[in-house]
Amino acid sequence: MKLPSLKIGELVAEIPIVQGAMGVGVSLSKLASAVANEGGIGVISGVQIGFDEADFEHNNDMANIRALKKHIRKARELSPKGILGVNLMVAINNYKEMVMAAVEEKIDIIISGAGLPKDLPSLVEGSKTKIAPIVSSAKAAALISKLWDRKFRYIPDLVIVEGVEAGGHLGFSDEELNSGKTPALGTIVKEVIEALKPYAEKYNKSIPVIAAGGIFDGSDIAKYIKLGAAGVQIGTRFVATEECDADIEFKKAYINSKKEDIGLVKSPVGMAGRAIHNSFIKNLEKGKTPIKKCYNCLKPCNPKTAPYCISKALINSVKGNVEEGLIFAGSNAYRIKDIVSVKELISDLVSESQMILQEG
Repeated sequence: MKLPSLKIGELVAEIPIVQGAMGVGVSLSKLASAVANEGGIGVISGVQIGFDEADFEHNNDMANIRALKKHIRKARELSPKGILGVNLMVAINNYKEMVMAAVEEKIDIIISGAGLPKDLPSLVEGSKTKIAPIVSSAKAAALISKLWDRKFRYIPDLVIVEGVEAGGHLGFSDEELNSGKTPALGTIVKEVIEALKPYAEKYNKSIPVIAAGGIFDGSDIAKYIKLGAAGVQIGTRFVATEECDADIEFKKAYINSKKEDIGLVKSPVGMAGRAIHNSFIKNLEKGKTPIKKCYNCLKPCNPKTAPYCISKALINSVKGNVEEGLIFAGSNAYRIKDIVSVKELISDLVSESQMILQEG
C-alpha cells in the first residue's frame, strides 16, 4: 500500500506529513521550505518570530509581524510550489494582527493551538487560507466545530490531534499528566474522527485528522494511517536536520539527551510542557528566575508572578545558549543519534511506513 496523499480542499500534499511548528525560531523559512519541497507540509512557528529583528526589544509586535511576513516570503521563494503553513498560538497578545499578516502573504494554512481559535474563520474570510485547530480531545474538536458552524457557517479544514508525548506546551491539565491516565493518542484520534463526522456530512466536506505527539518513525506513521488518520505531524525529528533553523548546539542537545533527561516543566502561562532537563531547569527548581524584561507576548503570563520569562529562555536555547535556555522536545528526542538532511529523513520515513503498510 502506497502512503496516501493528504488532501485539504484543493491543496494536495504528496506526503501526509505535517512538520510540527517549533519556536522560538526552531522552524522558520529554511526548515519549512525544505519540508514543503519534499512533498510534506512545512510550517513556520510564529511565536516571537521577530527575535532576530533589530527593534525586537522595544517594538516587539511590529518586529514579529515584519519577521512573519519576511519568513513567509522567503519560504515561498525557496518552495514556490510547496504547501506552507504558519502556527500561531491563540495565547499570543497580537494573535489577530499576526493572522491577518499571514493571510495577507497568502499562506496556505494557519494552525492554531494553546487556546480555542474562536474567531479564526472571520480573520481568513475571503482568502484561500485553510485553518486548522490543534486539539487534545474529541470534546474540544466538537466544541470548535460547533462554534464555527453556528457563528460562521464554517468548519475546520484540518484538525491536528496532539497527544501527551508531544514537545512544548501540552493540552492536558497537571492532574491528567500526573495521574498517568491520559488517553492514548490512537484513542483520541478515533474519537475525534467520530466527533467530526456530523459536521463533515453537513457540509459534504472531508475534514482530515492528523495524529501528533511522539511520532518518531515509519511504524508510527503506518499505525495512525491504519487507525484512520489522514496523516501525521512530526516535530522532534526535524530538529536534527541540516535545514532546521536552530543553532547547532540546540540540535546537539537532542542528540546528546538521554531518556531520563526529558520530562515535564511548568510554563509561566500555567501550562505543562515537555523539555530536556538542563542547568536552566535545575536552577528553576531551586527558585524563581528574575524577569528583567517583559515582552508582553502571552495573554495568561504575569511577570510579577511568573517563575521565568519563557521568551528569553527559548531565545537563549535557539541561539545556542542551551544551558541557560528552555529546550522543548518530544518524548522520543533521546532516540535521535544523527543530523541528517530533510530529504533523507522524509525518504526514510516514507519508505519504512510504506513497507509496513504493504505488509498489512
